[in-house]
Amino acid sequence: MDLNLEHKNALVCGSTQGIGKAAAFALASEGVRLTLVARNEAKLKDVIATLPNADQHDYIIADFMNPMDLKSKVETYIQTNHGFHILVNNTGGPRSGAIIDASLEAFEDAFTQHLKCNHVLAQLTVPFMKEESYGRIINIISTSVKEPIEGLGVSNTIRNAVGNWSKTMSFELGRFGITVNNVLPGFTETERLNEIIKIKADQAQTSIEEMTAIMKTYTPAKRFAKPEETANAVVFLASAAASYINGVNIPVDGGRTKSL
Repeated sequence: MDLNLEHKNALVCGSTQGIGKAAAFALASEGVRLTLVARNEAKLKDVIATLPNADQHDYIIADFMNPMDLKSKVETYIQTNHGFHILVNNTGGPRSGAIIDASLEAFEDAFTQHLKCNHVLAQLTVPFMKEESYGRIINIISTSVKEPIEGLGVSNTIRNAVGNWSKTMSFELGRFGITVNNVLPGFTETERLNEIIKIKADQAQTSIEEMTAIMKTYTPAKRFAKPEETANAVVFLASAAASYINGVNIPVDGGRTKSL
């Protein structure tokens, strides 16, 4: 299948590790010109050096706790460089913990990082997508959009807000050749999963190795995903081949989510 992604520009957030990094590599492998967004310049440079056609890619240093700074930097970049056909919204998950123990600040921080920043980036990138009659907004969220995950109270709440924001926007933008979809990773081999395993192991008073083995049994695949497997879904949704897929949640979880 020809994904027809050559000469497309993508803005990929949270791209120095985990799923974001894997998505960047997968898109670059299909000929996409990338602009990576993250806080750490050294890590951004390191990632770009590993990408296919490294000299074609660029980066923006920004902190998702400061949406106005993010807006200013991306707006300036678009004015002085180019717009984007593809936006991959991705940032680290909120802190784990029971929802009853969560502070108001935890909700506010998560809302800023995940929804406000997604919205800022969509507003900045959609005008160019409309001009090109081609746009792909892909939000990397969580299977908690379908089924809340125990011990991730703030995340469950905010991820669903992003899911509904995304669905609403898909109604509004579809007629312009722009699709808006969510990728819902399950248990994926990332630092975030390592954190969750450690918390669960501590709560159960067992070893990390034992908890890892237990959690693998939760999926029909009996294993965790590689970040690259989630990245493959991102690349497909970014392509012309997915032009009639719009407003959906796609779990990449080995079949763990029990709801349809």
